[in-house]
Amino acid sequence: MTSINHVELTKSNEMNAKIVVMGSNSFSGAAFCAHAMKKGAEVIGISRSAEPDAVFLPYRWQSEGRHFRFHQLDLNHDLDRIMTLIEEVRPQYVVNFAAQSMVAQSWAAPEQWFMTNIVSTVRWHDRLRRCEFLEKYAHISTPEVYGSCSGEVTESAAFNPSTPYAVSRAACDMSLRTFQAVYGFPVIFTRAANVYGPGQQLYRIIPRTVLFIKLGRKLHLDGGGHSVRSFIHIRDVAEATLSALERAPAGETYHLSTRRIMSIRELIELICRMMGVDFADQVEVSEERLGKDASYRLNSDKARRELAWQDQISLEEGIEEVIHWVENNFQTLRNGPLDYIHKP
Repeated sequence: MTSINHVELTKSNEMNAKIVVMGSNSFSGAAFCAHAMKKGAEVIGISRSAEPDAVFLPYRWQSEGRHFRFHQLDLNHDLDRIMTLIEEVRPQYVVNFAAQSMVAQSWAAPEQWFMTNIVSTVRWHDRLRRCEFLEKYAHISTPEVYGSCSGEVTESAAFNPSTPYAVSRAACDMSLRTFQAVYGFPVIFTRAANVYGPGQQLYRIIPRTVLFIKLGRKLHLDGGGHSVRSFIHIRDVAEATLSALERAPAGETYHLSTRRIMSIRELIELICRMMGVDFADQVEVSEERLGKDASYRLNSDKARRELAWQDQISLEEGIEEVIHWVENNFQTLRNGPLDYIHKP
C-alpha cells in the first residue's frame, strides 16, 4: 500500500460552490482540487488520463475526498461529453489547468501543442461562453507567453513567446481576451512563477533533485543552471486562485510569485545543503535546452493588493515538505517514471 505524506492544507472560510477543474490530474490541478475541497467546495475533476497513483494526487490524501468526482475525458475528443457534464452540474466556477505542457518537447511536434492548446481549447471556450450559470472561468496561463524578460514583469507586459508551447498558450490567451471583450465571457487569468510541492511529477526540478540525491544519481543541470526563477508553493497558488474566483472582476490577470529570486543552480545548492550532500558530487552540467527563457521576475503586487493575498510558505519550508514526501513514499517513487512521457 502506498505511503502518503499527509500535508495539512490551509483552512479559512468555507466556500460553498461547485467547481469543475479541467486538468485535475496535473500537479497544479490536483493540488487545487485538494485545497478547494478543504475549503468546502464540491469539485468535479476532468482529465484526459486515468488517475495516477495516489502519491501524485493531493486530493486523495484527505477525508474531504467525498466532495470529489472524477471523469476521464479528453478535450480533443470528448467535447460534447464534457459540455453535457458541465451543463448537468451547472458549476459556479470552471478552472482550467489542462494544456499540452513541456517547453523543450514542443519543438518536436508543435502541431500537437497547437491542436490541444489552441484549436480544441478555443472550441471549448466557444461552447462554455454560452453557459449563463457560469460566474467565473479561471484560465491558468503561464509566464512563458512573455518570453525572456529583463527586470520585473507586470500583467500589462507584451507577449513575446519564444517556443511552440509558449506560442500556443499566448494565442489561446489572446482568443480569450476577444471573448471577454465581445461576449462578456467571465474569464480571469493567472500566471504563476515556478510551482512546486509534495505530489509533483518527478521530472520537475525540486522533486527530481531530492529523489536523485536519495538514489545516489547524478543530476544533469542544463546550461549550468544560470536561468533565474521564483519558486512558489502550490498551496499559495491554490489560495490565490480561489481568491481570484471569488473577488476578481472579469478580464483581469494576476501574477502569482514570491519576491525571492534565485538561479536554478542556487536552488539545487540549497537542496544539497538541506540534505547534507555536496553539490559537486551530485551535478553534471549539460547543454542548455532550445529556446529556454533566461529570466522570469513576475511582479505580484496586483494580486497582493486586489486579492488580499500573500504567499505564506517559505522555500525552505516547502522543500522540507518535498523531502518528507519523497522519503515517505520512496519505494513507490524510485520505481516510477523519472522522465516526462509525451502523450500526443
